[in-house]
Amino acid sequence: MVALLALVSVFVVRLVDIQIVRADELNAASLAARSTTEDILGARGSIVDASGKVLAQSVMRYDVVISPKNAKPFEREVDGKDATVSVAQASAELGRALGMSGESVQAIIADSLKDDPDSDYAYVKKMVDLATWQAVDALDIQWVYGEGHPSRTYPDGAVAGNIVGFVGDDGEALAGEEAAADKCLVGKDGSTSYQTGVDGVEIPGSTTDSVAAKNGGTLKLTIDSDLQWNVQQALAQQAQAVGAAWGTAVVQEVKTGKLVAVADYPSVDPNNIDATDAEDRGSRAFTASYEPGSTFKALTAASAIDAGVADPLTQVVAPYRINFPNGADINDSEYHGDENLTLTGVLIESSNTGMSQIGEKLTDQQRYDYYKKFGLGTETEADFPAQDPGNLNGTPDSWDPQTKYATMFGQGLTTTAVQIASVYQTIANGGVRLPVQLVEGCTQEDGTVTDVPSTKGEQVVSATAAKQTSDILEMVYQQGWLANVWNIPGYRVASKTGTAQMPDGNGGYSHGYLVSVSGFAPADDPQYVVSVSLADPVNMNTSGAAAPIFKQVMSQVLKKYRVVPTDTAATQLPANW
Repeated sequence: MVALLALVSVFVVRLVDIQIVRADELNAASLAARSTTEDILGARGSIVDASGKVLAQSVMRYDVVISPKNAKPFEREVDGKDATVSVAQASAELGRALGMSGESVQAIIADSLKDDPDSDYAYVKKMVDLATWQAVDALDIQWVYGEGHPSRTYPDGAVAGNIVGFVGDDGEALAGEEAAADKCLVGKDGSTSYQTGVDGVEIPGSTTDSVAAKNGGTLKLTIDSDLQWNVQQALAQQAQAVGAAWGTAVVQEVKTGKLVAVADYPSVDPNNIDATDAEDRGSRAFTASYEPGSTFKALTAASAIDAGVADPLTQVVAPYRINFPNGADINDSEYHGDENLTLTGVLIESSNTGMSQIGEKLTDQQRYDYYKKFGLGTETEADFPAQDPGNLNGTPDSWDPQTKYATMFGQGLTTTAVQIASVYQTIANGGVRLPVQLVEGCTQEDGTVTDVPSTKGEQVVSATAAKQTSDILEMVYQQGWLANVWNIPGYRVASKTGTAQMPDGNGGYSHGYLVSVSGFAPADDPQYVVSVSLADPVNMNTSGAAAPIFKQVMSQVLKKYRVVPTDTAATQLPANW
């Protein structure tokens, strides 16, 4: 009896300890043993063009994994009867679904077991698409399973690829708008916890905690992907024909500042970035600054007219070479005798000596201030990764005698292709510069729109100065040496060519040239700016290499957006006096 009472006492003490004293601790331990927590992935948001067409989106990819130690024959129901499926048969079925041989699958199993007889994990194939995984899953092989991974796909491939950018294998944003707008696009993972039975199956109604996932926002670009494709094709075709090292083509809306196409050659397909050299994966339109050359003369002309020191008929005598009192030595690209040119003629003939005489009517500080107001020397509002702000060669106080004059005609300083497009947008828009827009906004899951860019413009030069500069550029289009090459019937166009030496990387100039054409149309009611640049075109080192691209792109733009043909005549201005 004593022994029995002692034993009962032990049981009672133990029960009190388990059910009362340590009840909370043991219940928590039991719950933890039965509980499973799973992450709920927050998907990365999409990037779309101006019409909502998807340029980048998240999809699920799957790693196909096997448990080598459990790779054994198993039973499968076939025609209502159980049938044994051998490892060889299962491997053959799996191989067919994955586009590989059954023998290679068996080799993976054998190699894994050779290294570790208890191996429970081996990859068969990584990152297969949903359709492939569904085919594998339908085989119902007990020792095969899949691990899902969110991945990124770019339905239009290289179309706007240099702008859209790409992410790494780990999902980290690496380039383009993928990186610039990462805060908009990135999702936030959630989680859920539930209890399982001894067989590992979830117990219905046992969810104990759940945190909802938040998907990333949708980034809407100003880019028109259909036009972008056309611009990229035109740029690539001509760049290859003239042997250019690289090139850019920018299309900007005059009255909004929106970039509707930004093409780069070479281009990159974000689905296969390894096919493109690392230096060609970004957008040089934003990241590569260069001396713009004579396209810059439009800015100097507009500044001088706005300051009241010149007009389209201002007269100069332009020799082939001028030695200025400060020691600067300026010459034109080809030898000629003295020419009696108006400011209009200076731009038609693209005379450096003539433009220098116009530009020196402004103080260096005045010209520098105009450069800044036109948006030069600073990054554009588009906030693209690794933007080059350009280089104004310091401030007027640091300019040497040669730089003082060279900056008047687009040398001795650098700009980007997008900055030059913005200069022409300003002139075309009555002298009002609008912020450069590449993104329209980020739409969150709840419908709210964030990251909407500013549209507030700034009057850089007067409307009169802008109109007179436009009239001059029309004469360049009509009477310049490329008049027959870039002619677009039915429309008034204002445009200017540029040819500038390229730096050699050692403080001097190489034998290569950067050639360009910039302009807008219709000149009587400007709607679109097109700016084209080609670097080192070995088969044609003049702006004649860029002119066919300008014509083809501008023609496509006017046609696509149904711009009404011109029914008025341009103001005729004399080139000589």
